[in-house]
Formats: sequence, C-alpha cells, structure tokens
Amino acid sequence: MRALVIDAVRGLPAVRDVPHPSPPDGGVVVQVLATGLCRSDWHAWAGHDEIALPHVPGHELAGVISAVGPGVRRWQVGDRVTVPFVCGCGRCEWCLAGDAQVCPEQQQPGFTHWGSFAEHVALHAADANLVAIPDGIDVATAASLGCRFATAYRALVGRARVAPGEWVTVIGAGGVGLSAVMIAHALGARVVAVDRNPSALQLAAELGAAHTVLADGRDVSAAVAALTDGGSHVSVDAVGSEQTASDAVLSLRRRGRHVQVGLLPPVDGHPRVPLSRVIAWELDLLGSHGMAAGDYPGMLALIEQGVLEPQRLVERTVGLEEAGRLLPAFDRSTATGITMIDPRR
Repeated sequence: MRALVIDAVRGLPAVRDVPHPSPPDGGVVVQVLATGLCRSDWHAWAGHDEIALPHVPGHELAGVISAVGPGVRRWQVGDRVTVPFVCGCGRCEWCLAGDAQVCPEQQQPGFTHWGSFAEHVALHAADANLVAIPDGIDVATAASLGCRFATAYRALVGRARVAPGEWVTVIGAGGVGLSAVMIAHALGARVVAVDRNPSALQLAAELGAAHTVLADGRDVSAAVAALTDGGSHVSVDAVGSEQTASDAVLSLRRRGRHVQVGLLPPVDGHPRVPLSRVIAWELDLLGSHGMAAGDYPGMLALIEQGVLEPQRLVERTVGLEEAGRLLPAFDRSTATGITMIDPRR
C-alpha cells in the first residue's frame, strides 16, 4: 500500500509502497478515506515524541473496516468507523471507568505504531475504541473529530464544564482552537479568540467569537481583561508554547479555570508557567487529552442536530504527496481551518 513515511527526525517525508498491515488480536484494519493533518503530527516529525523510525504519522482518521482480527465481536468488514486518537486497552480500571484517554496501556496510531497517512491502518482493541459514523456525517467530518474537535469538546464540556454566559478565552485559532470557539459558542459562552493570523481570527468571528485579539506583540492578558471586565472564566491554550500557556493563564479572572490542550514540548527545559498567579488567584489548571469513544454519542448527536458544524472547519483536502510537503512547515503555516488528506489521491 502507499504511505507517507518519515525516515529521520525532521527529514523530508516520502510517499512509497510499504507492507499492508494485518489486524491485531482484538483489532481491525481500516481503509483510510480521510485523515487530518494536525500539529501533533508535526511534533512527532520534529522529534518531540518518541517514535520508532521509519514511521508513518497520522492519528485523525475515518474510513471503512477492511479486515477484522480474532476476538472482535462488535464490528465487521464494511462498517464505516472513526476512532479517538487515544485507543485504550479496554481492560484496565481507567478504561472500565470510561476514561480510556488516560489508559496506561494506550495505543496511539501515528505515535506508538504506524498511523493513518496511508491507504490502510491497523487499530487495537476495536470493541472498546471504534465509533460508528452516522449516515448523515461524511468521512472528512468524522475524521476531523478524532483529535482536535473531540479534544476541544471534552476540554470545555468534560473538564472546564463551561456554563452559559461565561467568558472563554481561546489562545490559537487553528483546528483545535476554532473547534473550541464553535463549541463554547454553542454552549452559550462568550468567546474571545486570540491568534497572530488575521484570517484565522476572521473565521473565529464567523464561528461565534464575540471578540478577537491579534497577538502582534501586545499584552494579550490585558486586552482580554479589558474586553471581559476583569478576565475570562475559562481559558484554553490550543497552541502549546510557554508564551501561549502564560497568556492563557494570565487572561483568567480570580477563581478561573485553565485547560491546557496544546502540547508543551520541553524544547528549552520545562516551560515556565505563572504559578504565582495560580496560587494567589486560586486558579484551576486542567489537562485535556482527547476523549474516549464512550463520550462520542453526545457530541455526535449535536452534530446531527446541526448545533455543532465541524465540517465548516475543513478548509482543504490534499493527497499524500502534498501532505509530505506541508508537514515540515506546519508550525509556520498561516492556513485557516483543518487540512484533510485523502490517501487515495
């Protein structure tokens, strides 16, 4: 099968033929019809995650089951499915409690094993992790849910527990940030979107942001405080840097809640966070690491009802060759919305 392969950290990805995967015990092989290009894939390419080389990235996906391994009970060839980017083992106390996103034995396509920038991908513990795609949702929309949208949904609904009327500041208007803007607005919150890209901020406004702040060297926290009468109730760092995490924390009002979604690689040692503010103002710091398959039905129901429209976030679809050119430059990209890959192209 064709796949986009990374042979060296920060090396130029190449499309070539690789062996077709076989389904693991309890798992399946999925023919990939759509897969998202995500900042997390860039982190793996850049060497911020431990991956075995050569490597095939890709963790946001949707497609059709093409092979079923021994022990699978709920799925069969031909089923349209998607999957969270964290696949739990299905057996541990965390999985049994519905928290597969923190499973100690988790598998992650595109990180712990070869991912979905390929014509087929193997997935583990299918009965615990696969999610059926409703008839009214297309594969590109379903693929966009697996990391950025589902992570934003759980960050706001399950972790921060955003309430109507609260102010929510979202730092970063990329895929996960725009998802957070849309979801927070649907929950009845008032949203401030922050980004360095004016086009991304324009899209954030179209998706429901009440205010936008251009991060062009100004004091972001002061700008947010002025717009929200003292700071937001909830902040989300959807980028993952020392600066954006600090801006998000400092944009909060007293007793506020911060959710860290963007990955913070220790490029220059562990990132500094303004913990003196956290202590003095009794702020809550929350991590959010994807969303378990068991939590998908509520989100899917809102999509089917038209309350949430993740399809509006899909900006373009490219083939594997173009994805190989885009991946190394992802951290410098000024594109708005989500780039989707069709491995058949």
